[in-house]
Amino acid sequence: MAKKREIQEYSTDPAAQQMLRRAEELALGTAFTRADNMVPCNIGSAGMCCKQCGMGPCRLTKNGEVGVCGATLDTIQARNLTRAIAAGAAAHSDHGRDMAFLLKATAEGKAEGYSIKDVAKLRQVASYYDIRVDGREPQEIANELADLYISQFGQQRGEVVPARRAPKKRQQLWRERNVVPRGVDREIVEALHRTHIGDDQDHEHILEHAIRTGLADGWAGSMIATDVSDILFGTPAPILGQANLGVIKEDMVNVVVHGHEPSLSEMIVAASQDPEIIEYAKAAGSNGINLSGICCTANEILMRQGIPAAGNFLHQELAILTGAVEAMVVDVQCIMQALVGLAQNFHTKIITTSPKVRITGATHIEFDEHKALTIAKQILRTAIDNYKNRDRNKTFIPQIKQDLIPGFSHEYINYMLGGSYRASFRPLNDAIMSGRIRGVAAIVGCNNPRSSQDYLHNKVVKELLKQDVLVVQTGCGAIASGKLGLLLGEAGLSEVGPGLKEICETVGIPPVLHMGSCVDNTRILTVLTQMVEEGGLGDDIDKIPAVGLAPEWMSEKALAIATYCVASGAYVIFGGASPVSGMPDRVSDRTRC
Repeated sequence: MAKKREIQEYSTDPAAQQMLRRAEELALGTAFTRADNMVPCNIGSAGMCCKQCGMGPCRLTKNGEVGVCGATLDTIQARNLTRAIAAGAAAHSDHGRDMAFLLKATAEGKAEGYSIKDVAKLRQVASYYDIRVDGREPQEIANELADLYISQFGQQRGEVVPARRAPKKRQQLWRERNVVPRGVDREIVEALHRTHIGDDQDHEHILEHAIRTGLADGWAGSMIATDVSDILFGTPAPILGQANLGVIKEDMVNVVVHGHEPSLSEMIVAASQDPEIIEYAKAAGSNGINLSGICCTANEILMRQGIPAAGNFLHQELAILTGAVEAMVVDVQCIMQALVGLAQNFHTKIITTSPKVRITGATHIEFDEHKALTIAKQILRTAIDNYKNRDRNKTFIPQIKQDLIPGFSHEYINYMLGGSYRASFRPLNDAIMSGRIRGVAAIVGCNNPRSSQDYLHNKVVKELLKQDVLVVQTGCGAIASGKLGLLLGEAGLSEVGPGLKEICETVGIPPVLHMGSCVDNTRILTVLTQMVEEGGLGDDIDKIPAVGLAPEWMSEKALAIATYCVASGAYVIFGGASPVSGMPDRVSDRTRC
């Protein structure tokens, strides 16, 4: 058993520390204590264990060892990494598929409560693919775009169409390396086929397909998810919000939405504003409904609606520990099974909603976009009915929260730098060429309970800001900076380098820009592409002084994101353990982009 850490070693967040002390008082376990109790296998964590067939598992610990089938360490690690990338790509891309189907249903008038909120974004995206927009109603354009996007998942030949939005030189390189995705599902299925026992046994060849699979996520599935979310729910622009557990309110019905798909959370927001639901909550003895978010669902409703974020990934259990949450409503991805057992110590209901995700012991209310508003109201009524069961003796809400400004979409950054008539990335390029800004760092990704929560995110952010590096963030990393106060225009400027400070004060932006959820890393690809097209820094993304960092990664999605970013020309750094730490350095340049 590993040495038990002190509370302050678990998290740098004071609200989290309060709740972890509360958990100790109640003798309740969390992901932090389970991480201490579960010693990781150093062979498996390095990708040196193969369990792809019934002859193993085979654990290779010495140079020259092979598995029962003869598979070498190179082959085993390439297979394991490729399978993880395929799983991550499947998670984000399946999200994109659902959004494409929702766009189709909305265009046909079959999705209750949804509408096209950003017609300008719809027309812009349609124009990328030569879809005629002049003289056509938004629903007609959206229907054709939805059909095109849906086809990208099952397409068997050719190239996924969003890839044409990459820099021309990058597209040429992908074609030369034969890694342009043909269709999202085809690449994921082929990744699983190639890594089956007795199939692809050349590690370089396997990794080439890993790159193609990652690109299918970044330049198709995830990009589609972001496009459709903006079209249906509005392209984000700066808005005032708050973050941390102090957003939970003692006198209100607290509903926490957690997961990744905005189709659910946006409709929960809409239902919570219905006078009938508000009156129902007040009749139950509360002062109304208080919504907050966890994880990437938090980012989705934070950047569009200003709904507060209760926290990032490792706050999901801590929110329940407050004893003041009537319902945690979850959909897909990053949801801990431990929530149900923990909630049994309080009155909180864990409500699963996705047809793809159930948790033993949770309440299941299946979400159907065709009856979205009706079901969202049903979910809220379930939470309201549970308010009477709250035990005030078990309620403990840390009074810690922080204001922040999220919502810096690539469209808004473009406008912000040049105004309505001169929108352009030219000022950013000029600032880099003049040396005022040394580059751009995208600090993204998860929390990992084997690290001190938020420490690496915030340490890296603050050090880069001192070096005149503009920081953009998505996902749990963005919430980490938000809790620290770095997502405000005036915040931290005393610690920012002189060049970056000048730019931030002139343009009126925070030194750290919140760009959305983890699926929205494609916004960063779009920014980098626009910087290339603006000129002056080079003709491809690899010429831009930009780096992607995932200091506390834990998810297979992070591996898919890293792969498509590297393949797009960005330099990528991961913190923590490497899933291929034993992989040799002799992998040839043929597998690299």
